[in-house]
Amino acid sequence: MYDPKSSKATDFIHDGEIRESLEFAQKNKANKELIDSILKKAGEMKGISHREAAVLLECELEEENREIERLAREIKRRFYGNRIVMFAPLYLSNYCVNGCTYCPYHHCNEHIRRKKLSQEEIRREVIALQDMGHKRLAIEAGEDPVNNPLEYILESIETIYGIKHKNGAIRRVNVNIAATTVENYRRLHDAGIGTYILFQETYNKESYETLHPTGPKHDYAYHTEAMDRAMDGGIDDVGLGVLFGLNMYRYELVGIIMHAEHLEAKYGVGPHTISVPRICPADDIDPGNFSNAISDEIFQKIVAVIRIAVPYTGMIVSTRESKETRRKALDLGISQISGGSRTSVGGYAEEETEEENSAQFDVSDRRTLDEVVNWLLSLGYIPSFCTACYREGRTGDRFMKLLKSGQIVNCCQPNALMTLKEYLEDYASEDTKKKGEELIQRELEVITNPAVRKKAAEYIESIHEGIRDFRF
Repeated sequence: MYDPKSSKATDFIHDGEIRESLEFAQKNKANKELIDSILKKAGEMKGISHREAAVLLECELEEENREIERLAREIKRRFYGNRIVMFAPLYLSNYCVNGCTYCPYHHCNEHIRRKKLSQEEIRREVIALQDMGHKRLAIEAGEDPVNNPLEYILESIETIYGIKHKNGAIRRVNVNIAATTVENYRRLHDAGIGTYILFQETYNKESYETLHPTGPKHDYAYHTEAMDRAMDGGIDDVGLGVLFGLNMYRYELVGIIMHAEHLEAKYGVGPHTISVPRICPADDIDPGNFSNAISDEIFQKIVAVIRIAVPYTGMIVSTRESKETRRKALDLGISQISGGSRTSVGGYAEEETEEENSAQFDVSDRRTLDEVVNWLLSLGYIPSFCTACYREGRTGDRFMKLLKSGQIVNCCQPNALMTLKEYLEDYASEDTKKKGEELIQRELEVITNPAVRKKAAEYIESIHEGIRDFRF
């Protein structure tokens, strides 16, 4: 039976419950009275259930669909304001023993260049990222116990945190590696990671096992229960995600919200982030071979419905998506984006040639970090390089309590402005600096607490004078 508190994957991601929810949504996609009642509940900004989210996704009523978008925007502003957190992926190794049919790192791919960064090469990559202005990384590696053992990941994290170049420093390392044991998650926690990220790819067990025909990732239960083990190992910030296009998008939307409900029910805190990647071209992977690819319109609605269903979670969209798609997604709920990204192993210090390709997927948004920051400023957003909550111990339920109560704004707004000021002083082009300084002055006035506003202004002046790393 469906049981969100169970530790068993097929209990909290219950196929029967998902299919009943989808059937219910189909039957009620034009039920104005029901949909209006769901929207009224959503307006309380405390979330809605997976079944209610399925109804909103199926909704065919024009006026109600406009209200879905309006609500998503309002919820985004309530919880995250106009702040957009910046990060970059860092690929350590593309050696992998799995046979995933949608990923060019699969072990049968004989023409992709296999690479693993040495600690010195990691150092060069991190310095290149610091010289762009990045403060937050998500490290990635294929699953290979020989080439990419946990000891290698732990050594790499230590290397990354230890590099201070000019005014640069990586202040938060998030980790996206294969499902592992409670003991290994405890070791990652002790190494000081930020968020542990693991994409489910698809919540449909049958599709999952077909898409992962060989390798340890074939085990649906072990993979799906990974977040439970991570939390049992002391990691209280975890990031969920599915790869839209592999299976029916309706199924995946319900599945990822059920996963969030499970973490909330069992641990009292839901996911720190939800990512919404879509399958895209990559080496020997052709998206045309996957019949469940989704349109931009459906993608935008998925973003809006997730934002309504799980209002407290950060939402991430990567450079898989184009500039225009990312602009629309930002408006509807996205709170974190990557900038200046490379998806190859070792692509920051020295860009790869086409013949040397080691990338996991093709990048659609190829702008530099400064171009992305400039664009965000032009749209009225605050590009934030803040890592203060993680470094001040505001993680897991402590972070969520502050977020849900609205008190987090007293930290996030000034921290965002101060880290933007650091970026402007150390890395920005003249045009970006001009736009950023104007935005900082405007946004300081938005801080409602006079003491916080005064102290933030003092810190920002000190940053101009050369001092770094203030935080609330």
